Amino acid sequence: MPLHLLAFFAHPDDETMLMGGTLALLAQQGAHVHYLCATRGEGGEAGEPPLCEVAQLGEVREQELVGAVGALRGRSLTFLGHVDPRVGPDNELFPFTDNMPHLAGQIIATIKQFDIHAVITHGSNGEYGHPTHVLCHQATVTAILSLPEEARPVLYTASASFPEHPYPRLTNENDPAHFILDLTPVLAKKTAAALCHRTQHALFVRRRSEQEGRPMSVPEIIIPVEAVHRLLPAWVGDADDPVAELLIRAGAHLSFG
Repeated sequence: MPLHLLAFFAHPDDETMLMGGTLALLAQQGAHVHYLCATRGEGGEAGEPPLCEVAQLGEVREQELVGAVGALRGRSLTFLGHVDPRVGPDNELFPFTDNMPHLAGQIIATIKQFDIHAVITHGSNGEYGHPTHVLCHQATVTAILSLPEEARPVLYTASASFPEHPYPRLTNENDPAHFILDLTPVLAKKTAAALCHRTQHALFVRRRSEQEGRPMSVPEIIIPVEAVHRLLPAWVGDADDPVAELLIRAGAHLSFG
């Protein structure tokens, strides 16, 4: 029986830029990866120059995510229908809801719908502190702990930290890596998925281009390594769950940091 894994993220592109390689590797190992996205990214950028009007951004980004999920060999894609808030003054970011029980209930419903064995979602720090990423993390923990113990899926979190990470800004400092993955075998798939998110290309390359002092392309900024943290059940150093078994089969390095 294949592993059914739920990848839950806040916006289109989070699945690719944070965990695309890991999810592609798990699919390559036979896992059925189901994607769940809280919003359609309506509050994000539309490209430079803009590829659509602001009013059409959610629809455009929905189709971009359809393409990315296909590139990563996902089995299904579901949107929860929340609206991504626009960025405020001084680039202030906002969560898309204050109704945690409702969001957790939506996650539980999806877990039951697809008979999910394991979940991967945002890390506890929201990667670079994004409040919507934090919200998704907290709602996922709430959802899983609300289930009977025997029915709880394993919970992993994205962008775990480790000393040699090439771009620590995107890691969760409170989530030490338990598995570190070299993405070389699936780097082309992660890159293809990133290229699907055309409205976000300028955002993807902006910071790195400034750091390098030259224009960078999307393929150049794709991070070739990813790491995950097992949150539930608590990690005790044993690769004793079906996700861990597939990760090791895919060549993951077991970390005790």
